[in-house]
Amino acid sequence: MEISENAALVVVDVQKGFDEEGHWGTRNNPAADDNIAALIDVWQATGRPVVFVRHDSTKPGSPLRAGHEGNGFKEYVEQRRGKGDGAELLVTKSVNSAFYGVPDLDAWLKGAGSGQIVVAGIQTNMCAETTARMGGNLGYEVFFALDATYTFDAVGPWGWALSADELARATAVSLHGGGFAKVVATEELVRAAGAVGVGSAG
Repeated sequence: MEISENAALVVVDVQKGFDEEGHWGTRNNPAADDNIAALIDVWQATGRPVVFVRHDSTKPGSPLRAGHEGNGFKEYVEQRRGKGDGAELLVTKSVNSAFYGVPDLDAWLKGAGSGQIVVAGIQTNMCAETTARMGGNLGYEVFFALDATYTFDAVGPWGWALSADELARATAVSLHGGGFAKVVATEELVRAAGAVGVGSAG
C-alpha cells in the first residue's frame, strides 16, 4: 500500500453527540477513538491534508443538531484541529455524504491535488460508508480505515436486527467487494504514511 504525500484524511462526524448511548444504543469497536486520533496525528506530523467533517442535523431531537452540545467535535478531535503543518478543511453537512457539504469537498481535494482519500469516523455503515462510496464514484482511490470507525446495533425492516459488528462487516464486504474502497487497518496506514508510533485519544 502506497500513501501519497498529498493523500487527504477525511474524519467524518466524530462528535460528542455519538456518546449519548441512550439515543444510539450499543456501539462496537471501543478502540476506534484511539485509532482515529492516531491517524490524525500521523497525517498532521507528515504535513498531509486533513478534512474534519461535522454533521449539523436538521432533526429537532438529534444529539447532533446545531446549537446542541453534542454537535461539537469530541475533545480529542477538537484539540488536534489546527495543529498540523498541512492543509486543513472544515466541512459541514446535513446529509450522509461529506461530498454534499459546505464547502465543496471534491473541489477542495482537486485543488489540493489529492487523488487519494482515507476515510475514518462515525458511523461505519452510515456517513463514513456513504462518503467512501461517493469518493470511489468520483474517481478517488479510497482507503477505508475500518478499525478507525464505529457504529451501533440497529433494527431494519421486518424486525431484522443486526449487531454493530455485523453492520461493520457488511460495510467492509460491500466497499471492498464492490470496488468502492480498499478496506484497511489503522496500523497499515500508519506504516504506509511513513510515521513512527501512534497517538491516543486521551
